Amino acid sequence: MRPVLLGLCVSILSVAAAPDGAAIYATRCAKCHDKPDDRIPSKETLSKKEPQAVGRALGGSMAPFAIGLTDLEVGALVSHVTGKVLPVSGPAAETNICPGTPPKFSLDGPQWMGWGRDLDNSRYQPKPGISAEDVPKLKVKWAFAYPVNYTYGQPTVAGGRVFVTSGPGRIYSLDAKSGCVYWTFDAGAGARTAVSIAALPKGAAAKYAVYFGDEKANIIALDADSGKMLWKTRLDVHPFARITGAPILNGNRVFVPVSSVEEVPGRDPKYECCKFQGSVAAVDASSGKLIWQTRAMSDPPRAFKKSSTGTDIYGPAGAAIWSAPTVDLKRKAIYAGTGNSYTDAEQRTANSIVAFDMETGSLRWSNQVTPKDNFLVGCNKPGVGNCPEDAGPDVDFGSSPILRTLKNGKQVILAGQKSGVIYAMDPDQRGKILWQEKIGEGSPLGGIEWGPAADDDQVYVAISDVFPKAGKIPGGITALKIATGERVWSVAPTKVKCGWGTWNCNPAQSAAVTVIPGVVFSGSMDGHLRGYATKDGAVVWDFDTGVDFPTVNGVKGKGGSIDVAGPTIAGGMMFVHSGYGRLIGQGGNVLLAFTVDGK
Repeated sequence: MRPVLLGLCVSILSVAAAPDGAAIYATRCAKCHDKPDDRIPSKETLSKKEPQAVGRALGGSMAPFAIGLTDLEVGALVSHVTGKVLPVSGPAAETNICPGTPPKFSLDGPQWMGWGRDLDNSRYQPKPGISAEDVPKLKVKWAFAYPVNYTYGQPTVAGGRVFVTSGPGRIYSLDAKSGCVYWTFDAGAGARTAVSIAALPKGAAAKYAVYFGDEKANIIALDADSGKMLWKTRLDVHPFARITGAPILNGNRVFVPVSSVEEVPGRDPKYECCKFQGSVAAVDASSGKLIWQTRAMSDPPRAFKKSSTGTDIYGPAGAAIWSAPTVDLKRKAIYAGTGNSYTDAEQRTANSIVAFDMETGSLRWSNQVTPKDNFLVGCNKPGVGNCPEDAGPDVDFGSSPILRTLKNGKQVILAGQKSGVIYAMDPDQRGKILWQEKIGEGSPLGGIEWGPAADDDQVYVAISDVFPKAGKIPGGITALKIATGERVWSVAPTKVKCGWGTWNCNPAQSAAVTVIPGVVFSGSMDGHLRGYATKDGAVVWDFDTGVDFPTVNGVKGKGGSIDVAGPTIAGGMMFVHSGYGRLIGQGGNVLLAFTVDGK
């Protein structure tokens, strides 16, 4: 399971009609949040959230658990948890609208498209418009603040604009140079994916379309010029399904991964666990029509035994696909990494790299590196309730596979796992492992979280290990030769003077890595964004984003933890979100734009 959960892990039980927030919390929430595990936030953590964030969780990702609650009861519950009143007004209009008539959008010029910039998901920007010598001079040019205290999706850069999704579900088109707003679109559900953009065929409703996924498993297309919705397609009706990985485009097809958080309700002994299965879908870019959708698990879920409380247990289930798929044009294949299994039902494609046929969607091959990784959140007693008897460590492939071509023409798939191991696999031999290297300890929130970056010769791997073993410090980054797996250099985690445990004392490097010629960038949970020399790992730039910022839109801006998304670089500018506090870490609300000397 990926670290995406914020909200109230509430069980499906009846409550009194009176809007007594304390009573509702005691009945529905206390069993999880009064005794939180490594990914369920404590009540104290929730108390620091904005009421809008908790309210949105109950209306979005946690909606199935809020069944039966009236609006008044939801408001009372949120007020009890946060100590603040839940506003009932709609989202406020933006104030810093770009003046004059907006220029027509075009895909000409510098770009960072989607999650990995290219179809390989390399996260390598070969023409950044910033030299390695420029990096020490990077300064904030402008900051844009969101009205909520957490940041989400990775920025996309194209046509002189920056496109970003947000936790409340508002999508923004901003001017890259100034941060003014061209348009916004309210999706009606949280959205955390990176945006991908493509030109549409002649005769289509728009010239260019913007694509993103939301937390209700919808893939949505907008007119890149106006923000008007072109179409919306729901890819999974499971109540806990969502899209967290960015869509990726080729030709007139959009390839979309589907994930879920069914691991959370799964431990409720009254819940029939589990029926979700991860998938990849191919959607027509012009119309939104589903072309094919293939689940990572070939057998449909079926009831195969009873739980210790008599509830049916289903399987196989799981193998959520959390991250953007990778396109291999040479082999006409789509690669994806899968998550863990949810139950003890036998399966062979969880915790795997899987390959789909690009045209038909058929599953060509899979390579499972960790079998029997059966996991539900909060299951401390195997076999009790719905908890798997053969429980696993929860070490998904949560990051996108990277396809790289060696100097001899040979291609390899690089895949980072939460076990702390990075693999090189052979796409011509059904994913056969060529080499593997263990870099981090690994854990449900450890190891390799959101993914490495790779240039032509080296792969750069940051480590989370956010809850380290005694005496250890989380974080660190390592460079390996792609051809052999040989370590080139390794930089230890940053030592901190204060005691580990508070957000600004936790240097875990969970966020995705980004590389340009000569410098690799990695953000950390303590709010720092650092640039390391690709030659030897020397830190050439270190910027603390966890501070207050004046903003171009007048909203009070504050940075925090950097997690999930990495920086995107194009046209001499670097963009990064600071303030990912959805699960752990410090919340914040800023999008930062860097240039050389801030000019």
